[in-house]
Amino acid sequence: QVQLVESGGGLVQSGGSLRLSCAASRSIPSFYTMLWHRQGPGNERELVASITSRGGTTYIDSAKGRFTISRDNAKNMVYLQMTSLKPEDAAVYYCNAVNPFGGGEYWGQGTQVTVTS
Repeated sequence: QVQLVESGGGLVQSGGSLRLSCAASRSIPSFYTMLWHRQGPGNERELVASITSRGGTTYIDSAKGRFTISRDNAKNMVYLQMTSLKPEDAAVYYCNAVNPFGGGEYWGQGTQVTVTS
């Protein structure tokens, strides 16, 4: 069983920065796609960013230019660097690992990000 554990969440002021980390308890095959999702008050879960085995990335429009997703397969780690944070970024952020060929996926418990005006 693989466990994903997020960390780095907290309380920040608008315009501040935060780096979220996702650690896997066991090695995850490098071909898995890694993703960050979030769910804020009154909102449905939404995909924030993703990164493929080759390093290709995607971002939700509102995060482009402000967020950066990265991964270190050797350390079984995934990161989400967030800058210029806005109140609308406040949410619980979840790490997700997906087998692009199907067959399974893993989810973390989430880490809370609060952004004050």
